[in-house]
Amino acid sequence: MGDWIFAFFHVFLLIGIVLYALYSLIVGNTTRFAVIAAGLVLYYFFVLHKAVKKEIKRRHKK
Repeated sequence: MGDWIFAFFHVFLLIGIVLYALYSLIVGNTTRFAVIAAGLVLYYFFVLHKAVKKEIKRRHKK
């Protein structure tokens, strides 16, 4: 149960950050958008990429 809470918390947090980045782009603050987008890309590759690849392999085995 704790894993689900952790996962949903992070998914909603990431969605919020992406929406904030898009809002920054819409209002014309491209620097803020670029910094947030770069941070999200780095976060994906350094934190999530390994787990995503592992989950894809697990689902293909089913």
